[in-house]
Amino acid sequence: MPNDRRALPLSTVRDLHPTPIAAPRRASAAAFALALGATAASAQTADPSCYVTGGGTLEICRGNEAEGVFVAPRACEAVSGVQIVRTTPGTGPLQAMYQAEAPLASRGRSRGQRDGEACAPRRATAPLDGGSVRAGAMPEQLATTMPPVRGRLWEMTAADAKQAGRRRGRREGAAAPDAAPMSEGIAARHPMSVAGRDWGGDAYSYVFFLAAVPTESGNRHALLQARTLDFTRFDIRERNADGTVWTSSGGSGSEGRGRRRRARTDAEPNPGAVLDESGAPVIGNCPGQGFDRTDLVGAISVVDQVYHYFYTDVLPSDCNEPAATRRLGLYLRTSRDLNAEKVWSTARTIAQPLPNQSLVRVAKAKDMDRWAVAYRCNRPANTMDGPVSDICVQYTADLSPGSLASLTWFSEPQAIMRSNAYLGLRSGGDGSGRFGRSQHFWMTDRYGNLATPTNYRNKAGFLTWLDRLAPGHDTGTSSVFGRPTYWGTWSVRPVAGR
Repeated sequence: MPNDRRALPLSTVRDLHPTPIAAPRRASAAAFALALGATAASAQTADPSCYVTGGGTLEICRGNEAEGVFVAPRACEAVSGVQIVRTTPGTGPLQAMYQAEAPLASRGRSRGQRDGEACAPRRATAPLDGGSVRAGAMPEQLATTMPPVRGRLWEMTAADAKQAGRRRGRREGAAAPDAAPMSEGIAARHPMSVAGRDWGGDAYSYVFFLAAVPTESGNRHALLQARTLDFTRFDIRERNADGTVWTSSGGSGSEGRGRRRRARTDAEPNPGAVLDESGAPVIGNCPGQGFDRTDLVGAISVVDQVYHYFYTDVLPSDCNEPAATRRLGLYLRTSRDLNAEKVWSTARTIAQPLPNQSLVRVAKAKDMDRWAVAYRCNRPANTMDGPVSDICVQYTADLSPGSLASLTWFSEPQAIMRSNAYLGLRSGGDGSGRFGRSQHFWMTDRYGNLATPTNYRNKAGFLTWLDRLAPGHDTGTSSVFGRPTYWGTWSVRPVAGR
């Protein structure tokens, strides 16, 4: 698939094939008690490599799961937060959508090296780094290979941002109530894809993504929205005095819901943050800095024709605390129509407090009326360099949001993020037992609920994650560029006798 460089100033990740890994090794850990305040008499599995979940009715066993390299990007490229979406029922086609690097130069100047060419290593040093969204189609049987991708959602340059700042003074619906003139531009981060109300005649799929928006109190994440019919062309939600307008990311106007078509001379869209039912923009609770923030990062899942947006954000009471010690909460917003003027409900707190570095994805489990939750955690045992990073997976007893609150997320002290509910992932690492499990996501159906490739139809889920400690093109430990993204599966089964 050729790169599309006509509309968007984005470089793309080349097509790469997975690298097989060594045969799985079994890992040993104690069974995990799921319910909050569970006693030592709680149900346990007889197999020490398994742990109990789903209110004591299910178990997940470590080892014997498939893993591999999903993509190994070049030194100037970054891949993280890969969501694989089955866009039609049954088998394929699949879409891979993820966060990628910002362009090296603005429009009209060098766009950097093309695919297949060597490129100089990059490091995330500026606010726009890591700020674009890419997507590409793949056949069902190649779900373990990154497809050829194209830039889909744009990156505003500094010049565009100045124009946007001037326009913002003439428009309603800025991204935040105290938004200041933009000096850094808008970078598209952390995409989350879900289908529209196809049961009500909405043929669009929607992609929600985040931008770091300057405000008087500092940079805050704002939730932005795009829609697409084919994952090739996208319209961006904007707001003006008349309400919502959907504008092509290529710059031509498109008609919004109940709104007139309008001509545009601007080079790029100028989005406004998505509104909740109170008319307030959906923005992070607190200002923050850095590239690993998880405020508003999450996933969207449809159950009984209701959209459930689960995400983490800093607790408002901790906004004045140092960034490294701020605690998070798991929040829920719901919607019945993603094309509405006011999309989401006000936020509901589901679980708190969670450690500062928590990243949580929630979706309806595959073939079960339960929530499945995957979150960043550490194994109980340490190496000489400290805790061993992993990804934890748990299931709830039912689909009530309150069942998530009953989970025991971490052992005490929670700040260390230790848990027995870890998958025992083996891929990646720096060779000394240190792993970096970052920006994990998973495969879903078009409604954001868990799905697996047909060649792994008996598995419960299919994960992707970035390992920033795995060998790459940079000797440092903080770069997201040139670091491999991996894939892996997990299985779940009923506890014997339950």
